[in-house]
Amino acid sequence: MKFLKLLVLICFLLFNFLDGFSQNLKPGFDKAEYRELIYLATQSTESPEKAKLIPQPEHSKLVYRSKPIGLDNLWELWLKDGNTAVLCTRGTTEKGESWLANLYAAMTPAKGEMKISNSETFEYELSTNKDAAVHTGYLLSTAFISKEMLPKIDSCYNSGIKNFIIMGHSQGGGISYLLTAHFYSLQSKGKLPADIRFKTYCSAAPKPGNLYFAYDYERKTQNGWAFNVVSAADWVPQTPFSVETPEDLPIVSPIAMVEETIKNQTFFKRMFLNMVYGKLTDPSRKTVKTYQKILGKEMAKRVKEFLPEFVPPPFYNSNNYVRTGNTIVLYPNPNDINYYEKFPNNTKDIMMHHSFPPYLYLLNQLE
Repeated sequence: MKFLKLLVLICFLLFNFLDGFSQNLKPGFDKAEYRELIYLATQSTESPEKAKLIPQPEHSKLVYRSKPIGLDNLWELWLKDGNTAVLCTRGTTEKGESWLANLYAAMTPAKGEMKISNSETFEYELSTNKDAAVHTGYLLSTAFISKEMLPKIDSCYNSGIKNFIIMGHSQGGGISYLLTAHFYSLQSKGKLPADIRFKTYCSAAPKPGNLYFAYDYERKTQNGWAFNVVSAADWVPQTPFSVETPEDLPIVSPIAMVEETIKNQTFFKRMFLNMVYGKLTDPSRKTVKTYQKILGKEMAKRVKEFLPEFVPPPFYNSNNYVRTGNTIVLYPNPNDINYYEKFPNNTKDIMMHHSFPPYLYLLNQLE
């Protein structure tokens, strides 16, 4: 009788252990999950001084760290809770080429190919919408990082791991948007197993693309599978600057009706209305052209100094960057004296509210 009870107990414990080992990722924002991701992302992204303020990962083990690639990009593979792989992309470093990834901010169509060397061409379809466009610098970084990530994803899958979290803070978050879209695209084409589950946390991330990219990304990741975590005191998620022109609207919009109405007026009325219409629309169009010249063509020349075989892709005629994904706002209460004593506004450190310590502080205050 005692033997039977012992056998039942062993079976019960073994079942629960295996069930816990194989449990799937759950949808929805999870404070504890994001907190652990902050702990592990700190290891590669945060400055040594501020990293001392962040605890070590509690449930994750570092499996692989890449060498710097592309525009000083780097990523890590962590194993969380023994059953979830975390693909963590590093944020901006102090090197000039790393900042180029941010400043190369002209938009590129979300579908196409990019020649990154004489022997390598990155083919991508980050959205099925022909009007979707993304940040060129982050697309270039995605080309290098995804090339290294895919074999590791395959190895994890062959070892039985089907749960993957994509994580990035700052620049790493901007790249994580595009990595997520790329991996979903590969799944849809049968180039990644359909039973892999991806969950994404883009932390303190800049805006990754235009509204049509955002629509498609949010459609694919809805129901709690991707989050954009931002602090209301952080300036980085407000970049790149956004400019909307009439061309950014859908085909069916009042613009076509207005332009057609102007055409049907008498000569002098048409001249006057065209002048008024031009004063309203020309400034934004000129600004987009200026952005393409400075943040596109000029930055591409600088990129080629580090990647001489890189061939710049064509630009998409827009600069309508938008906030993307299911947004979790970490909100510093104006009456929270402790927060502003720890992270004062009157500092020369422009990254004061952007680093991990304030994000962790605000996360712990989040209900």
